[in-house]
Amino acid sequence: MKELVAAVDLGPGVRAGFTTRSGGVSAPPWDSLNLAGHVGDDPAAVAANRDAVAAWLGVPVAYATQVHGAHVRCVAGPPPPGTLSVGEADALVTTSTQVGLGVLVADCAPVLLADPQAGVVAAAHAGRPGLVAGVVQATVAAMRDLGAQVDRVVAVVGPCVAGRSYEVPASLRDDVAAAVPGTGCVTDWGTPGVDVAAGVRGVLAGLGVRRVEVVGTDTYHEGSLFSYRRDGPVTGRFAGLVRLLGPGALGGSPPSRLRGTIAATMP
Repeated sequence: MKELVAAVDLGPGVRAGFTTRSGGVSAPPWDSLNLAGHVGDDPAAVAANRDAVAAWLGVPVAYATQVHGAHVRCVAGPPPPGTLSVGEADALVTTSTQVGLGVLVADCAPVLLADPQAGVVAAAHAGRPGLVAGVVQATVAAMRDLGAQVDRVVAVVGPCVAGRSYEVPASLRDDVAAAVPGTGCVTDWGTPGVDVAAGVRGVLAGLGVRRVEVVGTDTYHEGSLFSYRRDGPVTGRFAGLVRLLGPGALGGSPPSRLRGTIAATMP
């Protein structure tokens, strides 16, 4: 049986991973592990799906209302049962072992971060607008405010639309590349594109985050993941999930089993 969440390694004392679209109860076109409550899916199905991933994580999960900005919300503990959103934000950070953090995506990059030694974890929703707005920088800054050290932070950039599949007008590509170097690219069909994952990785490197893993799975071409650009506005959302384990927990998540993973230690 396929696992509900593909785990990634953010260090000892941290559990983290990415869902796919499989393993839930939602009916088409949200089939089947849709975790978003704002896309027209049956609320009961969304609640059941969220309960399933919370069980995998071992604690209730906090999700935000994402608006493609750079606001980071600190989560002190588990939200009340049935809470769809803890408020408007595009990144969440916590030092609590009693709550997990989740970001919802369907082409944008879910970014999971941890400083296991300081006991700080974060999850960021980094689409093109949020990347330009500085959501990655704001997330790392919020982690530092809670005691994290940048040179100890471990980050994983999850599945997202690849630059080879993300076509944009040339003027937009150039504007994004000017704001976030390394994002400008060419698609497989020779048109201007934006490489969000490369941008996130470059920003993290510039901030001093040396341990970055980039999952190379392209949501546009990977049918096991939701993709807004491929499927249109009526589709679901998968999630990046992270939590701190309690004292005495044995280790963290096992090594990544996601297809196409690229591990990189920044120079």
